[in-house]
Amino acid sequence: MKPRHPAPLNALRAFEAAARCSSFQAAAAQLFVTPAAVSHQVKRLEAYLGVELFQRGHRSVELTTEGEALATSLSELFGQLDLALDRVTAPTAAHLRVSTMESFAAKWLAPRLHRFHRDCPELKVRIETGNEPVDFVRGGIDVAIRYGPGDYPGLCVERLMDAPVFPVCAPSLMGDGLPPLTSPSDLQHHTLLHDESAAGRSGVPDWGAWLEAAGASGVDATRGPVFASIYLAQEAAVAGHGIALGVAPLVEEDLQRGRLVKPFDHSLANAYAFWIVRRDGTDNHQAIDAFRRWLREEASGIRSGQSVAAAATR
Repeated sequence: MKPRHPAPLNALRAFEAAARCSSFQAAAAQLFVTPAAVSHQVKRLEAYLGVELFQRGHRSVELTTEGEALATSLSELFGQLDLALDRVTAPTAAHLRVSTMESFAAKWLAPRLHRFHRDCPELKVRIETGNEPVDFVRGGIDVAIRYGPGDYPGLCVERLMDAPVFPVCAPSLMGDGLPPLTSPSDLQHHTLLHDESAAGRSGVPDWGAWLEAAGASGVDATRGPVFASIYLAQEAAVAGHGIALGVAPLVEEDLQRGRLVKPFDHSLANAYAFWIVRRDGTDNHQAIDAFRRWLREEASGIRSGQSVAAAATR
């Protein structure tokens, strides 16, 4: 069999980006070249392989069967290449990029992060917020913290904290002259604050579930404003605008500082929890390991007066 000339790596990179973005223009922006250059490289690869990789329309491109097969393989190969390069630099890595939801970053991570910096001053942590799935390879994310059911195929996942749910409100709502909160049924006289992220998620308590479990009567579980995130609903509660369902780790700081109180002791288990998520092959990454260890220790209640390194050797 006649040997094939070496594969055109620039063309493979251009094709993989175009396939991932479903656009020559978007791929060009990522690669810092022109769309014409991407198109030229793709045509070069098609000529090299002797097959058509894209069906080209007037304003769009669509992968052929051969293109889909190649794109899948290349995505895995380039991901492995990036991972191999990371393994080389991991022992001296000085930066850590962490992705998490806004509420977790603001309410749990940020108030504690100074302790990580105290224990690992050589590591610079960059916190990025978002709820969308993380592309660890392309996005350059080292660790993600997610609130969900824990089903993240193809990734390394470890439970960080459970997330029981219970009502919270500002102390002012428990004051004189306001309707009392002596039993769950008294919530009929107060504004309920809703978080739309709980809607329709199996096992994630909403007001209807909590009121039923608490035996409340006469309370309209749908009444009150709806917020786009847990964070906004809980901030509205801090401001005294009503009563929210607090997710335990996210209200811990506000409860400790007296910005929020628990009017009732009853809480509900949550099918969602907080998870540490990372890609496969990062077991010996020193920066990631240090951050994971610190997260687990913070979640379990290890506090100041003992360094991360000392706690790990107990």
